[in-house]
Amino acid sequence: MTSAKVLQNKLDWTRDSADWPNRDASRFVEAGGLTWHVQVAGSGPVLLLLHGTAASTHSFGGLLPLLAQRCTVVCPDLPGHAFTGTPPPAEICLSCMAAQLGALLRTLALEPEIGVGHSAGAAVLVQMALDRLIEPRLIVSLSGALMPLTGFAGKWFSPAAKLFARNSFLPRFFANGARKDPKGVQRLADSTGSKLTERDIAFYRRLIASPGHLAAALNMMANWDLEPLARDLPELDPELLLVAFGNDKTVPPAEAERVLAADPRARLKLVGGFGHLAHEEDPGYVAELIFEAAGLDRRP
Repeated sequence: MTSAKVLQNKLDWTRDSADWPNRDASRFVEAGGLTWHVQVAGSGPVLLLLHGTAASTHSFGGLLPLLAQRCTVVCPDLPGHAFTGTPPPAEICLSCMAAQLGALLRTLALEPEIGVGHSAGAAVLVQMALDRLIEPRLIVSLSGALMPLTGFAGKWFSPAAKLFARNSFLPRFFANGARKDPKGVQRLADSTGSKLTERDIAFYRRLIASPGHLAAALNMMANWDLEPLARDLPELDPELLLVAFGNDKTVPPAEAERVLAADPRARLKLVGGFGHLAHEEDPGYVAELIFEAAGLDRRP
């Protein structure tokens, strides 16, 4: 099991947040046994905005203020990520995160009408809807990782993640590597098919250089089980829009086709020219896409 010492070695708000995107919208909330870092901004229909594995609220630095022009945006760091507290390793799982986020929303007294999730964040939104923790009318999946891995990756991914996560030395080793080899994070970002700015890369480097954040991300990958979600997709009530990006090397468009096979009611929008982190490459385009899907593309 990852040691408590590693899990506590996370980002510190006083030390690490001076240049954090949308810092003025940040607050800390006690809910579900965790201290959450959550950003709340704007007015209008409530929109829950969730990042993916190993990311944080920073990845919506450009998108959040645009969405806040027409929505009340609620954007937390997921459990164990960035500035949100870390639950026990076994509780960094899909159903656990869904329940933890449900507790956060109850504490905030906010009920999302729209859910927007990137990568694994889309799976958390779908799980929350299936568990009746939220009742949005629309879920927008940006490069959503909603289906179990297949083949060799499906067989070995979770055991490998468990090995890395449960060894208290490895998160420190990888975090130290990120500090010593700045170009390594650049290569990792490039492998997604997206082209990020140096500032964007610097935020990811800060996250990956944090052993606690990295341990939480590894535990999330180790505990991730999408088989039940894939099985229950036909029972999903909200409209599901799958947005796939043609240059996505992490969750390629073929994955959205697999979701459509499991739930033919879903809609697919294929967008060329962007990679896995399209919302960071062109937040204006992604915001307008979300507004159009939600029927908010025309101002009153």
